[in-house]
Amino acid sequence: MVISIPVSYIAAFFFVGMYSPCLIILFLANMKFLLLISAGFLLCTIHSCTRTLQNANPIFAKGKILGKVSLDLEEASGLVASIANPKHLWSLNDSGNPSDLYLINNRGEVVMKCKLKGIKNRDWESITSGRDPQSGVNYIYIGETGDNEAKYSLKFLYRIREPLVTKEDEISIDEVEMLIIRLPDGPRDMEAIATDHVSGDLYLISKREENVSVYILPQDQLIAGDTLIPEKIGTLPYHNVVAADFSLDGKELLIKTYDEIFYWNMADSITVREMLMQKPDVLNYQPEPQGESIAWALDGSGFYTLSESVDNERAKLYFYKRN
Repeated sequence: MVISIPVSYIAAFFFVGMYSPCLIILFLANMKFLLLISAGFLLCTIHSCTRTLQNANPIFAKGKILGKVSLDLEEASGLVASIANPKHLWSLNDSGNPSDLYLINNRGEVVMKCKLKGIKNRDWESITSGRDPQSGVNYIYIGETGDNEAKYSLKFLYRIREPLVTKEDEISIDEVEMLIIRLPDGPRDMEAIATDHVSGDLYLISKREENVSVYILPQDQLIAGDTLIPEKIGTLPYHNVVAADFSLDGKELLIKTYDEIFYWNMADSITVREMLMQKPDVLNYQPEPQGESIAWALDGSGFYTLSESVDNERAKLYFYKRN
């Protein structure tokens, strides 16, 4: 940046200086202020350019609209690829809605609704899946984890065997296991849970702090009945984290806020904890009105996002294809 000072200013400087040293001091003070403002503008410009380049990460293409979901799923607050039903995804509505799980195809169409018997949806905010290493059974975990006012001492995960799509558009599920969770550092809002499909460990991420907390529940501790206390493994410098998902091979992780998507690719020699200490890539993101869901495609070819419906406008299912 070049700062131009008119010749008339320089002439005035010497003329006035002959008669008033005080005015000289005032003139120099103003010049210092001008230089500070200019330097600040330059730094802001550099930061803005850096941010723009950072957000233009070429790993994945821009989001493509695959379709619009039914208004039955108007407050979608979680998304995960179905393992038992390829090219389908599971989703759910958040607080106050019926205790229903929705299976949608890759055009966003609801193909089956599953009603969980005897379960209340106080504030469902997350969903993930995980395979039991002993039995090979794949489970869906529904996160009763929302807590806007941080007033509930316990959180709950409802675990069901993943249903297979049927010719019926609605089924009932009676066998539901409940996992009880107490965070080691007190109540807090939480909307992101994700399963490492290799280890089977479950990760939970809080939402509202300026630096959100990350917790782990090892796979061998995912037992119904007992109160489970996850281990806090650190914090991340993000706010309003609303979703997370591991790729099926466990090597890639997506974490989503309302405004950004962060991406990690884990080398073979490091752990998830070590990976989270590294700086992630920031991906292109098509802004959504209330985007609280993200999920990898089962084959790793890209990822999906889904928002809540706003003003009776059906939410769009986006797909970000890997370049």
